[in-house]
Amino acid sequence: MKKLTSNRRKFLKTTLASTVFAPSISSGKSPNGNIQHACIGVGGMMGYNDYKNFSSHSKTKVVAICDVDKNYLDKVSKEIPEARTYSDWRELMEKEGDKIDSINVTVPDHMHFPIAYNAVKAKKHVYCQKPLCHDVAEVRALAEATRDAGVKTQLGTQAASGFGDRMGVHYIKKGLIGKVKHVYLCSNRPGAIQSYRLVGPRPEKKHTKPDQLNWDLWLGTAPTRPYAPEIYHPSKWRAWQDFGTGWSGDIGCHVFDATWKALDLTAPKTIHARVQDSWKISKPRRGDTWPQSDHITWTFPGNSLTEKDEITIEWFDGLFYPPEEAQKWYHGDKYPPESALIVGTEGAVLIPNGGGAMLLPRDKYKGTIKPDLDPRNHYHHFLDAILGKTKNESYFEQTGPMTEAILLGTVAIRNPDQKLTWDAQNLTIKNSASANKLIKRNYREGWEVEGFSA
Repeated sequence: MKKLTSNRRKFLKTTLASTVFAPSISSGKSPNGNIQHACIGVGGMMGYNDYKNFSSHSKTKVVAICDVDKNYLDKVSKEIPEARTYSDWRELMEKEGDKIDSINVTVPDHMHFPIAYNAVKAKKHVYCQKPLCHDVAEVRALAEATRDAGVKTQLGTQAASGFGDRMGVHYIKKGLIGKVKHVYLCSNRPGAIQSYRLVGPRPEKKHTKPDQLNWDLWLGTAPTRPYAPEIYHPSKWRAWQDFGTGWSGDIGCHVFDATWKALDLTAPKTIHARVQDSWKISKPRRGDTWPQSDHITWTFPGNSLTEKDEITIEWFDGLFYPPEEAQKWYHGDKYPPESALIVGTEGAVLIPNGGGAMLLPRDKYKGTIKPDLDPRNHYHHFLDAILGKTKNESYFEQTGPMTEAILLGTVAIRNPDQKLTWDAQNLTIKNSASANKLIKRNYREGWEVEGFSA
């Protein structure tokens, strides 16, 4: 396996520490009006889908592709043979820096920050899959860097551009349900508990790495561990703390997004989590994997949109379900298993993930005029923003604080049954040293980010 060279180590540090490339598109202007785009991650759970969406934009050309798995790379290369191919994103940035305008980051969560941060520092426009980063501190640093660079960015919350989310935001901001009292978020998707079936403890048996996979590059910032088939690459990595952020980190950004925007939320004051007992009492699982069922509770400062000066938001996943007091609002056959319910003093809005928003009770709001919303493709909306045609949804300065709150939920999961107090200004959990250590992780030697890594 090829080791990281001293030159490559130096490149990683210097490119992450300073702006080294000038973008060919700035403020929506380009000599030919086209976007030169690079896809970093073209396989796995979303990579191919993201590539197809970017390449379908009439003013965008995918000129470079990168993946640590040669099988994925070869598949896309056959479709666009003119695109230059890379297995190492750092080499792509080094060689393509003056040729590309934007990138998308569609890789496991633990590598979002180094790639996105590098690109932003190089003044590239960035689309990044959710969650924005693996750790709270990474999110803060990336959002601040984005603001300084003045580039266009977008989080991969596709439903944010859909009719349902935007309709729900409209209803709440118009005051149709009165002042908001409570919010229930959930992801009890059928089959999810099976997809997060027990994956720990780590396998002790050594396995031969498949030839097409560069395992060292896949590990990136994460601690070294031997390759094992099926349980990490391509999809089980989400269940491991070193690589993923669990079910709430995976789906939370989708379900939370409309509520965050509708209520103009800021940083939470407290975070609390309860988890399944079987995970909580298992030292190997608790130290390495995420539980299959979580219930997270945040308290946020209230504002003019809320009933009181504090608003409680709850998240339920796996075998923890929203309570009867929430489910009774919906009189259909089955409460939508992945949804946001925003309860106000006059009624409620239910937003199924990827579906249309419903005002409840239905009889009360019968005849309500729906807002006239333009159809949007989340990817194209980002690209159109680069070209100066529109203002895009889910840019990092907006979704960064939301992602911080969601990732604070994952910190609470690893410190269950404790009410954590958050000091957003100082990026500190004030009442738990063990929880505070999880705000920022240490990177593997050779993968440090200059100016960020300890």
